[in-house]
Amino acid sequence: MAQYPEPLEALIRELGRLPGIGRKTAERLAFYILKQDEESAEQLAGAIAAAKTRIRECRICYNYSEDEVCPLCADPGRDRATICVVSQPQELWKIERTNEYHGLYHVLGGLISPVEGVAPEDLHIAALEERLKSGEVKEVILALDPKVEGEATAMFLVRRIRPLGIRVTRIALGIPLGRDLELADELTLSQALRGRSEL
Repeated sequence: MAQYPEPLEALIRELGRLPGIGRKTAERLAFYILKQDEESAEQLAGAIAAAKTRIRECRICYNYSEDEVCPLCADPGRDRATICVVSQPQELWKIERTNEYHGLYHVLGGLISPVEGVAPEDLHIAALEERLKSGEVKEVILALDPKVEGEATAMFLVRRIRPLGIRVTRIALGIPLGRDLELADELTLSQALRGRSEL
């Protein structure tokens, strides 16, 4: 079977490692990149390199940031009595774009999943518990994917947070079960935030 030249094959392989990208899509993207002028290809490579070297996790909430503390945690105007817990940074930004929520966030870095070998200690749960010890936080909103792993993580967090005397709520289930939070539109997320309920 004929094979592409090795540099092209390597590009296809690397693109194929991205989530949701199969072999055919990786080939299409690779050929698109090859058709671009050298400056465009260098800009793409430079953007990837800059993101990898300049972006880090906020030391407080684990959102992505250029600084040690992200702009949301550093903002004195945010409601410090409320923390919204999400599994990934992209979900935080979806909620932020609704303009419905003005508190702080905490990114877990995933969901509890015994099948995939993700245990509570693999997530930023201990850091969340440390943040709650200040006594400043009065409510924790769980905005986790409404699927088995999200439910397991939510129940684990409820058992850990409730004894601290902190109110635990979840966003309303306006988001279809089994669907990832990052795929929901801002209107759905906005309504879900307004309709959150006590756990």
